[in-house]
Amino acid sequence: MIDVVLPVLDEARALPWVLERFPADARPIVVDNGSRDGSGALAARLGAQVVPEPRRGFGAACWTGLLAARADVVAFMDCDASLDPADLPAVTRPVVDGRADLVLGARHPTSADAWSWHQRGANRLIVAAIRRRCGARLRDLGPMRAARREDLLRLGMVDRGFGWPLEMVLRAGAAGWRIAEVPVDYHPRLGRSKVTGTVAGVLRTARDMGRVMA
Repeated sequence: MIDVVLPVLDEARALPWVLERFPADARPIVVDNGSRDGSGALAARLGAQVVPEPRRGFGAACWTGLLAARADVVAFMDCDASLDPADLPAVTRPVVDGRADLVLGARHPTSADAWSWHQRGANRLIVAAIRRRCGARLRDLGPMRAARREDLLRLGMVDRGFGWPLEMVLRAGAAGWRIAEVPVDYHPRLGRSKVTGTVAGVLRTARDMGRVMA
């Protein structure tokens, strides 16, 4: 069994589609990060384990989900319907089989509006910085990823904001982890992004990732 952490902030529109597509051997852990649209209650009705995390922050929600997980291998993914849980086995299998320590899903857009030009540009800059910093030859800082729970706990991640995904890769690279990528489909999200959907979200993400890089 694989535990899958789903940080959630007002994702009631996407939750049914996401949860109904979960593989049989994957257990969803929905971390409700202060939703006002009933996301937590909906996820519970749909059979997910729901963990509240009142402290706002993507990393805070991911950390709480990691602490709640009990499986040996833990995956993380966005819960806005941009990623398909059907791709989870491809991401988790190299970790389960012992061929990699951290696997990221490299996003392949399914349509022109799935991934904007400014998102792609920012991603290229981040990936280039990762290569310079720790040598990991990635194409994407993919939000669907998997690793062993105990290894993640030992990494010592401290960011509780939007720098969490970047910090994980940098610390894993510095620790000598085997980092791999597999392709996953990337769909237009349902609803507005908390990261790129507002000016405040863009500025907060840039601040958090800049702090991690520093």
